[in-house]
Amino acid sequence: MAENVGQTNRPVADLPSWPEQKIRGHKLEGHRYTSKDFAEQEWSHVWTKVWLLLGAENEMPNPGDWQQEEVGRESILMVRQDDGAIKAYYNVCQHRGQRLVSEEKGHARRFICPYHSWAWTRDGQLDFVQDADDFPQGTPCGKLTLKEVRCETFAGFVWINMNPDCVTLKEYLGPVWDDWSVYRIDQWKRYVAKTTVAPCNWKVVMDNFNESYHVNTVHKPKGANVEKLRIHSGVDTSYKTTRFDMADEGHGRMIMLGGYAGPATDKDGAIGEPLADILRDWDLDPEDYRGRGEDTREALQQARRRLGPGRGYAYFNELNDSQLTDAYHYTLFPNFAVSLWVDGFHFLRARPHPTDPEQCIFDNFWYAPDPDGVTEPVRTTAGLVERGTEIEHEVFSLGEKSMGLTIDQDLTIFPGQQRAMSSSGYQGSYLAGQESRVSRLHELIDDFIEESR
Repeated sequence: MAENVGQTNRPVADLPSWPEQKIRGHKLEGHRYTSKDFAEQEWSHVWTKVWLLLGAENEMPNPGDWQQEEVGRESILMVRQDDGAIKAYYNVCQHRGQRLVSEEKGHARRFICPYHSWAWTRDGQLDFVQDADDFPQGTPCGKLTLKEVRCETFAGFVWINMNPDCVTLKEYLGPVWDDWSVYRIDQWKRYVAKTTVAPCNWKVVMDNFNESYHVNTVHKPKGANVEKLRIHSGVDTSYKTTRFDMADEGHGRMIMLGGYAGPATDKDGAIGEPLADILRDWDLDPEDYRGRGEDTREALQQARRRLGPGRGYAYFNELNDSQLTDAYHYTLFPNFAVSLWVDGFHFLRARPHPTDPEQCIFDNFWYAPDPDGVTEPVRTTAGLVERGTEIEHEVFSLGEKSMGLTIDQDLTIFPGQQRAMSSSGYQGSYLAGQESRVSRLHELIDDFIEESR
């Protein structure tokens, strides 16, 4: 074990630098969030041209297993093939346009259209029609196929691109590909799955996840004033210590130092929860760090490196010290955000509403590793998770259930911001430096539209 520690004990500074980006600045005019005409331009020139993260591979383990997900007006059908590969198709029968499936997932030997019973094989071939001899142009079998969508897999997910001439997924993800590869996310399982319709444009959601400026206000901890700079999980939310990166490919990365109490202690210097429990989980006594909360980050890194592989987290040996404690938040253009922790993958996705630009489909999922030989619940950044449980995908109207504490706080802000975008009093944004990734999101949207023109 000692040799591995020496080889992988790398500081955050050893992460490859992402190139500097020149931000032109953007006013974020209100019509971008309300106009059906602008939403149509986004659909034609952005959504149909980029790689989009959809289903999870491990939810389709066997040939014939399938998932269906909607993106705007389109429904995409993903199917595990007999050779183990996954193909994606537009979920539409080539007879008269009926959708083949309406459920979220299932298993099929063939896909039978519910309208006229045309039958399509897993690889998209038409192999049965009613009254085949009644077609003047001859039977459609052997002539028609389902329309395939470009599809690749990475990090345990199925990614699709509606542009058949697109670059490869690895080219599109750029440095994100290498960052994520070391975590072995493809072996992780989903433990939270919640979806609702948010009363706001999808960019309201993504603007929020492209900046940290709101963290100390919307997610302000309760308690002493000194805690305003830190949140209880031991993450330093100050922009002065946060690393902001932007890739040439349009994606963003934000790294916040984590795993230490700092000033988030009581008047006697005791370590607060949940960090105290996290320390105990890794055989560290919080009392040993009373009055010296700045030391817990390094101690937790060392404990996870020493104990992690023996507890089933073999990939800990591939991570640098920073990745063992810090919050790595990624935003992938155009609509996916993820907080990647040492022990979890917080999946946040905003999909455009099929008809209303002032609504969007909002997903909040949590994935965590499933350590070898571990059967009891394990504490992660999102709390305790039960091993081997089948998680129901909860789809509900906003307000019927909680989307999770932190996300509920975000959702209290989004509706008011959306309504204000229609106000004559809103004259465009005035952005801080830590909001540069918000500006870049909109610049990229404009670039896609202009390039297509």
